[in-house]
Amino acid sequence: MSMAATGGERIGFIGVGLMGHGMAKNIVEKGYPLTVTGHRNRAPVEDLLKRGAVEAKTAADVARASTVVFICVTGSPEVEAVIRGRDGLKEGLAAGSIVVDCSTSDPTSTAALSAELAAIGVTLVDAPLSRTPKEAWEGTLDTMVGASDADFARLKPVLDTWAGRVIHIGGPGDGHRMKLLNNFIAMGYAALYSEALALSRKVGITPQRFDSVIRGGRMDCGFYQTFMKWTLDQDRDAHKFTLRNAYKDMRYLESMANAVELANPMGNAVKGSYALAVAAGGADDYVPMLATAVARRNGLKED
Repeated sequence: MSMAATGGERIGFIGVGLMGHGMAKNIVEKGYPLTVTGHRNRAPVEDLLKRGAVEAKTAADVARASTVVFICVTGSPEVEAVIRGRDGLKEGLAAGSIVVDCSTSDPTSTAALSAELAAIGVTLVDAPLSRTPKEAWEGTLDTMVGASDADFARLKPVLDTWAGRVIHIGGPGDGHRMKLLNNFIAMGYAALYSEALALSRKVGITPQRFDSVIRGGRMDCGFYQTFMKWTLDQDRDAHKFTLRNAYKDMRYLESMANAVELANPMGNAVKGSYALAVAAGGADDYVPMLATAVARRNGLKED
């Protein structure tokens, strides 16, 4: 792809972890110049260098080399550190460039960072993700984008390299707001399934019999099918999203509800389910394993 075909954009990427590695792979393979920073795990960086990416020492160096920089890290504290920290993006960004936060972040933090970057002529766009590392690798993620019409139009060709569904949800911050709503529903489903499965076993109905009723019925959905791969098949990697991250997202949701004075008892209950699982030592387990945490808490042994 020529520079004309890529709109002259030079892409930077910070956070080439579970999701970011696949996204960055698609960006560079589809013709965009790509600069990345090192990661504790060297394997994704080495893989991207073989595909044509360039490595920079610091976030500031990535910013100097790029017109659009993607950030794909855990949450707002990490995003803030990447932008504001020593040798951070803010030190190297040129006016007219765009920072795209693909993390699930706190909308309050997004608003503060957006104002801070606007003061140096840089736009912050939020484009959080849905789906899993498998879709990241295949270039078929979903993303919900908070941006002005002009910024969205500029970014769309780049987003299309790694996303199958690109939805312009609204203005700056709306992507992160919608992502929290999306995750509330998803993590809420997981909490419901986990309690239902524990109760099912308590009254003598096996997970297999439970599944034979739900699967293919009105209560079935794609999330249910992924979630059940742990309970039915012990597939640890079906949904690589940690309980620690789920708990973090539900705290962000609560913060968003508090900011608009919304009573959210369901959100509180869902948050509590993850808080208990994390407190019991399951922080690095994946979301489908919440079923095991709830079962254990109720005196049920693993089958």
